[in-house]
Amino acid sequence: MITRIKLSGYKSIKNLDIDLATTNILLGGNGVGKSNFVSIFSFLRNLHNGNLQNYVSAKGGVDSLLHFGRKHTEEMQLDLYFKSSQGEGNKFSVGLIPSQNKLAIDAVETAFQTADGWSPWTHESNVYESGFREMKHRQAYYVNQRLKEFEVYHFHDTSDTSPIKGLSNVNDNRQLRRDGSNLAAFLFYLMKKERKHFKRIELTIKSIAPFFDHFVLQPNRLNEQSIELEWREVGYPDTYFNAYHLSDGTLRFICLAALLMQPSPPGTIIIDEPELGLHPVAVNKLAALIRKASSTSQIILSTQSINLIDNFDPEDVIVTERKDHSSVFRRLDKDDLSSWLRDYTLGDLWGKNKFGAQPYSL
Repeated sequence: MITRIKLSGYKSIKNLDIDLATTNILLGGNGVGKSNFVSIFSFLRNLHNGNLQNYVSAKGGVDSLLHFGRKHTEEMQLDLYFKSSQGEGNKFSVGLIPSQNKLAIDAVETAFQTADGWSPWTHESNVYESGFREMKHRQAYYVNQRLKEFEVYHFHDTSDTSPIKGLSNVNDNRQLRRDGSNLAAFLFYLMKKERKHFKRIELTIKSIAPFFDHFVLQPNRLNEQSIELEWREVGYPDTYFNAYHLSDGTLRFICLAALLMQPSPPGTIIIDEPELGLHPVAVNKLAALIRKASSTSQIILSTQSINLIDNFDPEDVIVTERKDHSSVFRRLDKDDLSSWLRDYTLGDLWGKNKFGAQPYSL
């Protein structure tokens, strides 16, 4: 898992150095930098996949990614520290510099921990995007595997044109996609190959949506390579229902349940505001799923939900604020809040402004 992250010169983050735990819940008001922290992992995923310049362009260019643009920031530096299940320490470092309207990879290094400190595994300078791809085979295996899995899940789009509601390829089932676009195919795979987990997902959905009876998942009869999300409502076994008949919150919850309850979840699960559109009962159920998933996966998520943080311990929460025009992050200390927590919940204390995480103000 990721044990520490150091970052400078990225979006609203001038300097960041924070230890990460099994559960990491970023809490703060609008515009303080939670989503910027989460987006680090999308940035890394595109960097690792050799898609850096396309990502830079899609996000508005170099000045949108560097802290207050090229006039104020000459370099972006990112260091990730990992620890494997065997207790081995590994590090990945990358430095990037602006080059016209691109970000050039100035240096990449992987290292492993020894009794005397960090020993470089690979180091390359003045490498550009294509060079990073060529270097992959020389990186420490564990670090390379971790960089492959960073995916930020956004299930926000539940509009009529949402990819979740449309047809997907029945064979697109290796992993749940970041936008849930292959949800039907992924659930169909679980139904066929992981029946126990599939039934647990159905039961969990029924617990927050009592009208839901069960999924009806099968390839389209007119195009057997396609599948869409279909289900039955309690008391109406002969009526056709699909994703368009589900509320936005229920559809998002189905995506979250599939992500968190799958038999082989990603080693690191990153979700941006998962509580969006959920009833408080569903938020509490979601919190239980997150706690369960954290026994096998590292969880990183951003939230503004009082209900959600009420289900966690103070040390799970990273307070996010803006100070001096920069995002700052700090983990809550249970001892600092112990006297308050005898009478109040974390959500209560947040509302009373006892530990910050408030909207940004100059």
